[in-house]
Formats: sequence, structure tokens, C-alpha cells
Amino acid sequence: MTRYGYLGPEGTFTSMALDAWAPASAEGAQREAFGSVDAALAALRAGTVDGAMVPIENSVEGGVSATLDALASGEPLVVTGEVLVPVTFVLAASSGTTLEDVRAVGTHSHAWAQVRGWMAAHLPEAAYVPTLSTAAAAEGLEHGPQPYDAAVCAPAAARLHGLDVLADGIGDTSTAVTRFVLVARPGTLPEPTGADKTTVVLFQRDDHAGGLLELLEQFAARGINMTRLESRPTKESMGSYCFSIDLEGHVLDERIGEALMGLKRICAEVRFLGSYPRADRQRAVVAPLTGDADFAAARSWLQSIRTARS
Repeated sequence: MTRYGYLGPEGTFTSMALDAWAPASAEGAQREAFGSVDAALAALRAGTVDGAMVPIENSVEGGVSATLDALASGEPLVVTGEVLVPVTFVLAASSGTTLEDVRAVGTHSHAWAQVRGWMAAHLPEAAYVPTLSTAAAAEGLEHGPQPYDAAVCAPAAARLHGLDVLADGIGDTSTAVTRFVLVARPGTLPEPTGADKTTVVLFQRDDHAGGLLELLEQFAARGINMTRLESRPTKESMGSYCFSIDLEGHVLDERIGEALMGLKRICAEVRFLGSYPRADRQRAVVAPLTGDADFAAARSWLQSIRTARS
């Protein structure tokens, strides 16, 4: 029996991502909602659940800091898959509430950032009240008076909690997408599919001019494309940062493996967060002379020199 944790409650975009994750729909699979990303990943590390679905990146707001920080520290975890969910927001309220009644709006910080334009145009005086999730904002209204009059949430959450939709399609960007990852404890490495990503977190030995360039050169020299690069504070001191990076390719690809060896040599720490199939199934573009056969030929040439010397 496989147990999955997720950022809840039911009706969040994370629960929708878990709905789309086929293994979570298998017979006998169990789901458990957690109030925060940290709580879901703590349960995973403790063995309470076998996998956790958490948000990691939004096409409007970028990386989800709670997830990035939780994966960059603590007992190692790995990403085993990803899900892309189109994001559509509604403004919902208890029955009888009108748009003119709304003085405060509750929602998650990432959701609020994606509806600021609509709010400025339609509810410029409304205060923002942070909640643990968009669904938690909707759930709160179902259970009585809250410090907010309406919630920004997914249409499914509004239906689930019996709320009236005061306005729909309120996102400032109609094409917004949130990327979710299924995280597990380290285990068997998935086989390459040709359409993979690898996620790592890099910690510098010290802060110096050209330090980031030295890290990025490991990828550029091997024709590796990055799909995400973000800096996050290590929390050790002011100005101390690590770098969270997604790469096109799999750790079993020669170019990825050699890059990680190069990084291991120059970094204080390289945290490997997994190689896994891309949700969009887009195959990596392998630059000329950076395919597995090219690296194998170079290694064979070097070995022939070393053999001749002995």
C-alpha cells in the first residue's frame, strides 16, 4: 500500500496535481493532506508517507521557496516525477456576499501575486489576508466568520466548500502553469527516457568573483541546457547563497555525469535531487559532440594512452 502526502486540504492545486499522478489513483493508494510543504516533507522523511506532492515552480512567480529550501537541507530526498497544472483562479464567498461586500481577501501568497492586477482594478481597497493554501482560504469561509470576506481559490475548491463564485478567470496571466514534483526517499534510480530532467543544489566553497561562472561553465562545456536557475540563502550568514538548478538530461547521460563530477570537485557540496521524466515529454536537444558516444570515444582514447604507458 503506497501512501501519498500533499499540500492540502482537498481542493488545492496540489491535490489536483496528485489526482493527475497515475500511481496515486491505483487501487489501495492512500492520500493524506498536510497544512504546509514542510509538514508534508517531514512526514516523508519520517516514513509516515511514501511520497509527497509539492509545488516547486510557477510560470508567473518562479520558484516556491518553501519547497526549494526544504529540499536543499535536511535528510536527502529525491524528485521522482513532475506534473504541470494550468492555474485558474476564482473569487469565491459565502452565499449572499456580493462583490461590494468584500473588504478583505484570503489566499496563498503565490495566488495573491497572480491576481494583483485584477484586485487593483476591481477591489483596490481590499486587504490581503495570507492563508496556508488557496483551498484553506475557501474551507475557512465554509466554517464561519473569518478575517476575510472572500477567497481566491481554484474553481474546484469553491464547489467543494459550497461557495458562490463572485468572479472567475481573475488571474492576471491566462496561461499560468504551476509545476509540482513527486518527492520520495532515495531509492532505485529511474531509467533514462530521453526526455528527462535532473535537479541539483550547488553550494560554493566561498564567495568570490566568477564563482557562479565556474559552476555554469561545467554545463556550458558539455552542452547542457538549464531549465531553471535560482539562488536561495543558505541561512548561514548574510550573502551566503546556494543555487537550485534544473538540467535537461539524466544523471546516466554521459554529459550530465561528467558535469556532476566536475561540480563535485569545485563545490563545497553537490546535492543530487534526482533524475526523472519531464511532464511535457520534451526530449533534450543534444549539442554536436556532446552525445554519449562522443564521451565514450574520448574516454577510450585516453585509456589507450594510459594502457600504452604501462
